[in-house]
Amino acid sequence: MSANFPAEFTWGTATASYQIEGAFDTDGRGASIWDTFSKTPGKVVNGDTGDIACDHYNRFEEDIAIMKELGVSAYRFSIAWPRLFPKGDSNREERGFAFYNRLINALIAAGIEPMVTLYHWDLPQTLEDKGGWANRGVVDAFADYATACAEAFGDRINNWITLNEPWCVSWLGYSNGVHAPGKKDYNLAIAASHHTALAHAAAFRAIKKVRPEAKVGLTVNMNNIHNESPENQEVADFAALNDSNLNRWWIDALTTGKYPKNLIDTYGDRTAGIILDGDEKLLVTDVDFMGINYYCDGFVRAPRPEDKPAIEGGFMPFPQRADSSAPAHLAQDLTAMGWVVTPEGLGNLVKRVHKDWPQIPYLVITENGSSYDDVKENGQVIDTKRTAYLVAHLKSLQSAIADGAPVKGYFAWSLLDNYEWAEGYAKRFGIVHVDFQTQERTPKMSFAKYKEIIAANAVS
Repeated sequence: MSANFPAEFTWGTATASYQIEGAFDTDGRGASIWDTFSKTPGKVVNGDTGDIACDHYNRFEEDIAIMKELGVSAYRFSIAWPRLFPKGDSNREERGFAFYNRLINALIAAGIEPMVTLYHWDLPQTLEDKGGWANRGVVDAFADYATACAEAFGDRINNWITLNEPWCVSWLGYSNGVHAPGKKDYNLAIAASHHTALAHAAAFRAIKKVRPEAKVGLTVNMNNIHNESPENQEVADFAALNDSNLNRWWIDALTTGKYPKNLIDTYGDRTAGIILDGDEKLLVTDVDFMGINYYCDGFVRAPRPEDKPAIEGGFMPFPQRADSSAPAHLAQDLTAMGWVVTPEGLGNLVKRVHKDWPQIPYLVITENGSSYDDVKENGQVIDTKRTAYLVAHLKSLQSAIADGAPVKGYFAWSLLDNYEWAEGYAKRFGIVHVDFQTQERTPKMSFAKYKEIIAANAVS
């Protein structure tokens, strides 16, 4: 039995600049917050850095050839802000612009459409020194950067994503500190949440001013949050707050200019001086499309006596008590990241987004993938679990499309094994294996399966 995707469906794969490029001090590139964070002792597994990563800066032509073999029609990559503007100001580094021109031109020559993400977490360190995303001044800086990119590349880039996963930027970077810049301040995270929303809107308008015909979207990481203790009001409130914080904050902002009331009530006076009069009008933009990154569902329930008395996180450090571990029936089906495998969640999520925000014309799955402990033997990587994860999620997506969800593209995460942020090189998400000592690329079983799906435009 097979399920066909729409005839014009976009098949792609995705990467991010700091995770693959390397060349951290080449051709005038400035330092990013991830250069600083990764070189701070104790922040990253094994002290790994992105100094070399996959050496994509020097090997992009090889990687494009791999993509062409895969058969994708599009490639989502991010631009390293400090490669273009090393100090985060108006001083350009033309060698950085030249690199992305070479990359874009080579993709087009290979018949692969480039989709650009302007910000995938590598903020110029100089801007962080001024407060980073917790400083409202970053909004204007980001709009200027977006303008420069639209002017330089907009004649060949039709699809733009402003920011990738602003929830991670705000809460992992400024609240629990596990990502760069490693701050642990609840108030800074609230400020960053607002400023990333403002920055999306400002960049949207900046790109449209240069290229009115461009399609501009925001990529958010989302999941379905399951409350397994509905009779417990405290847990129900916790689940609703988490849904607002993770799933609704940025989409509500750009579609209505307002944030979820339960969050605003929870934050209380903490938003004073951050959310200003007139911001409601600044937040709202037209909506071309929404990018969604999906990996797994989330679960909350009342804690058992043997559980910890409170969680520091789940999705954010609310004071409510809850247990967010995997349900017992799913606990044996985890990826190497410890994430549950819930393929039905992808289809459920896109249907929920279409139902709750019908003004969004269409959706694109900008990331979906899994990490497993791959072993290369006899020149092959038989990643059976990742292959099964890919197939199951695409089946779920196709079912949702058949039910009316307006999804127009899917980008597998990730093309290459790469630098997995605070996990360093200990976790592998690629459909292509990378030997980080030799930089040899080896397509995995999941690569072959994805190639087959793309060619058939169907999952069998």
